[in-house]
Amino acid sequence: MELFHIIAPVLFIFFIGFIGQKFLSFDIKTISTAALYLLSPFLAFRTFYTNELDQTYLYIAAFAVILTIVLFVIVWIMASTMKASRSERSAMILSGVFMNSGNYGVPVVLFAFGNEAFNYGVIMMVFQSILMNSIGIFFASIGGDTNATWKDSMQRVIRMPLIYAAILGIIFQLTSITLPNSLMQGVDLIADAAIPVVMLVLGMQLAVIAHKRVAYRYVTVVSFIRMVLSPILAVGILLFLPVNDLLKAVLIIQAAMPSAANTTMFALQFGTEPDLVSFTTLLTTLLSLFTIPIVLFFVMN
Repeated sequence: MELFHIIAPVLFIFFIGFIGQKFLSFDIKTISTAALYLLSPFLAFRTFYTNELDQTYLYIAAFAVILTIVLFVIVWIMASTMKASRSERSAMILSGVFMNSGNYGVPVVLFAFGNEAFNYGVIMMVFQSILMNSIGIFFASIGGDTNATWKDSMQRVIRMPLIYAAILGIIFQLTSITLPNSLMQGVDLIADAAIPVVMLVLGMQLAVIAHKRVAYRYVTVVSFIRMVLSPILAVGILLFLPVNDLLKAVLIIQAAMPSAANTTMFALQFGTEPDLVSFTTLLTTLLSLFTIPIVLFFVMN
């Protein structure tokens, strides 16, 4: 029941977006564009600016990269085996590779293990954000435009302001540049708005796809990879990394999170099967109500 109380706010935001779209019919792409280009860069800047770098970053970064590569290969093979189109394959990568480590995973590890685990969770969220906002955007871009080349999609990635905001945050931290309190308050206000807006966009998209057809065979495969295979792979990867038991538990929990809500925003922005991505995010989020307690039981015993 206490775990449900952590998940409930996320589901509540989904619901508000769903109801709002049903009754008010927003222009979803415009809202998602604002979140991607105006709100998210400030969230990235604040994350890198306020979280101190230390040696733990190296192990968490290695874990994030290895898990992403392994999941990517598995999803790519499955998509090829199922003869998915270019757009469908990109959508499967978005949903299967990237997890909701931020606004879902971090609260769960805080509830389960306390402040030290929360700090680990935030670091993992940072690296996952880098991967999702580079590799994720790349595949969203190349999947949405069937005529796009690898070079075209890479240029779109380079134009994303979030990457530069993250780099700026690191520079400010390493050079001990202190922002004026009044300016930092403004950064906080915009950054705090990013995650709720992204979640609202997901709810809106779910309302739109209510009467559309979704390729359930792709949803099923990706959901299995995200909710079952991903945490199992995490356990295997951590056998080879010299990290403490608490960090292992945090990373396994993070790997077991449902599909990231941001992937819906990317799919909307670039037209990469947003219905498929949104429905997978909804399904994996609902499945997490049952799978996350199982994972918690495993890592706590």
